[in-house]
Amino acid sequence: MAPVNPVRVTERAQKLATEILRPGDLAVDGTAGKGRDTACLAQAVGPTGHVLAFDIQPEAIASTRNLLESAGLSERVSLHLRSHADLADVLTPAQFGKLGAAIFNLGYLPGGNPDIITQPASTDRALRSAYAGLRPAGRLICVAYTGHPGGAEESDVVLKFAEAQAAAGLHVEKIGYYPTLGKPWILVVNKPST
Repeated sequence: MAPVNPVRVTERAQKLATEILRPGDLAVDGTAGKGRDTACLAQAVGPTGHVLAFDIQPEAIASTRNLLESAGLSERVSLHLRSHADLADVLTPAQFGKLGAAIFNLGYLPGGNPDIITQPASTDRALRSAYAGLRPAGRLICVAYTGHPGGAEESDVVLKFAEAQAAAGLHVEKIGYYPTLGKPWILVVNKPST
């Protein structure tokens, strides 16, 4: 398998989310960043769907809000200025088990402070919560970056999560995964349809 092109890794992750989402679905963007994944999910779920987007940085939430407003998608999204690890605290009982897709684009905010990064412990909690919240046939997508300080350690947490899901018999893909620093890779975990 050829390495994933870093320029296109986010586009590939978005495609993996949109091909599973249906109009009316609920989706999660665990790392809103500049808002591109959030907008992509909001477009995919349609006017009857909804997206929950998380980020710990006010500038990320503002950037996401601006993008959504300019695209006419604001009504489809709830923005949460909090960690992706808080996903389970935000999902209502009615929403739990209803996520069509959850996407995470780890690391730091492009153009932002590279010292503010997603952390292994919060990412582990977020991945577990997101998977538990998926509907049957839902999908978790996580882009892990290894080229920044802390990235390799977080990638290891994502890999351990993947291995645990595979050991439980789930369909797991590691797209572009190579044990070399600097290369982003995508984890995909599909929830069984029954």
